[in-house]
Formats: sequence, C-alpha cells, structure tokens
Amino acid sequence: MLSDTPGLHHVTGIVGDPEAHAAFYGGTLGLRLLRRTVNYEDRLQYHLYFGDATGSPGSVFTVFPDQNAEPGRTGKPGYEAVAVAVPPDSLGYWRDRLADRGVEFAPIGPDARFGDRGLTLADPSGTRVELVETESGGSDPWTEGPVPAAHAIRGLRGVTALPADPYGTASVLETLGFEYEAEAGDRVRYRAPGDRATAVDLLDRDASYLREGPGTLHHAAVRVADRETLLEWHGLFRDRGYDVSRVKDRHFFHSLYVRGPGGLLVELATEAPTPDGPPGPGLADPEATGHATELYLPPRFETDRELIESQLPAFDGPGETGGHGGARETEE
Repeated sequence: MLSDTPGLHHVTGIVGDPEAHAAFYGGTLGLRLLRRTVNYEDRLQYHLYFGDATGSPGSVFTVFPDQNAEPGRTGKPGYEAVAVAVPPDSLGYWRDRLADRGVEFAPIGPDARFGDRGLTLADPSGTRVELVETESGGSDPWTEGPVPAAHAIRGLRGVTALPADPYGTASVLETLGFEYEAEAGDRVRYRAPGDRATAVDLLDRDASYLREGPGTLHHAAVRVADRETLLEWHGLFRDRGYDVSRVKDRHFFHSLYVRGPGGLLVELATEAPTPDGPPGPGLADPEATGHATELYLPPRFETDRELIESQLPAFDGPGETGGHGGARETEE
C-alpha cells in the first residue's frame, strides 16, 4: 500500500544570471550551494542546488539559470511563491539584512495568511520568495555562511500555487496524502503529515496564463521513500489517466513528473539516493567543506566535460552581496 508523502522534497525555479542568483541565495539568504551541476535535459545550462547544511530533502531550492531567456510571467497553471522557514522572532534581523542589501520586502501579516508572520521579497529575476516564521524546521541550517545560526533558514516551508482547476489540483494533493487545513478568501491550505516543508496553498483567483522563463517557478517536488515506491505511484497515476513521465535517474535521486487536472507540474522524488549516485545523507557534496563550486557531472556526461565547461558562463560561486533594487523597510 502506498504511504502518504511527508512533504516537499525540493522546489525549482527558472532564473537569469547564475552569478547574481548564487550571490542572492548563497550570500543574501545564506543558503549553502550544495551542487553546481547541469540541467540533465540541457547539459549546456547550469542547475544549481541550494539548501541546508546537508541538503536534506525538504530543504532544497534549485534553479535553472538562463541569462538569455525572455522574462517569464507568473500565472496559471503554475506556482506564485516559494516559502522558506525562519526561526520565530527573527524577522527583525531579516528586515535589517535585506534593507542593508537593497532588497525590497513587504510584510506578511498574521491576519492575511492563517496566522503566518513573514516577509515577501523577490530574487534578481523577480521570483517571489517568502520568509515565514516557523516553530519547527526539521533541518540543520547552514552555519558556515553569512547568516548567524539563530536566524538562519531552516529549510522549505511550502509553496503557493495558481492552478487552472483548484478542485482538480486538490484531488492530486489528497491522493498524495495532503489534507485540507484551512480556507480564507481565495486561498486554501493543504498540509502534508511530515515535520517539515508541509504547506501547499492553492489560490482560486483570476490570473494570466503562465509564461515560463526567469522569475517563475518550474515545479514543486514531494518526497517519497525509494524507487520501488516511485514505480507504484507511476502505476497509480497512469491508471487514473494523468499525464505522467517515466521514472528518471537524477543521479542524486529518482523521480517522475505528473500533471493532474489542475495543470500543475508536480515531481515525486526519492529520499533514498540512486545506487550509482554520490554518497552522503542528503544532496550536499560530501567532498566539499564549504560551498560546492566545482562542476559536478554524472558519469555519462564526463566524456563531454571539456565541451560542457567551455559553453557554460563563468561562475565563481556565492559572494557576500546579492542585493538588487532599492530597499523598503516596512512595519509588520
């Protein structure tokens, strides 16, 4: 019998310049650069993984940098925002940090979001990121970066989605093990039963159609135990007539993609690593003592390393900067 997913595994966005976004996520937000690898569907583009100290599933945010692409547009069926967990009473620190780096932000008040307190901001491409105070994070923060441990991000909190059909998307979430929790206005919250990265909010509102590109979120992935479980999910979704991919070897994990009636792209990704993948408790490079700035390639790409490296843009890794635009300090 299939078991419920405990929550999100990772979230992936499309961004522009890799250097600017490494500086933002690794420098300003203080996440660890876990992997510098390539998009396995387009090996001449980067795929950057950020997360907690070990890259534990449920902490990871990844980006596909494409500095030549036209800007994207958030819309249906897609994701509006990714939320990360920060400790209670840390918003004052984050307001000061963001203002010092010229990052605009606005408050998320408890009356507007089921009691949530947080800040909403955007990365250099316009991807919406939310810092939400969360009692338990379930992951080990990256403490070798610029953000003190007392205020460091504790992994993912959840995502906000704009499905074409909220009821159809709700049925997919319920199949995966999410349960209806609350509703206010045009926002409905579903919650997975795990200890971290458990919230998915569905927005039932008018919106433009999604145009993929820098500034948009590509997909959200949920956690499943292993490849055998993944194959069971594949059979279930296929039997229900959903658009489901084959099981893919992502080298750090196995996964599949499914689109249900709501049109959202959802990935199912294993917590167990692939047999031929690198060792380690999470997605972090076990050979790296700090940020993983060396280009990682799976063995099947190694014969083309020289070509791949010659075509990728220059990239030195996260810096201590990463601000963009003017700052705006606000009251909660």
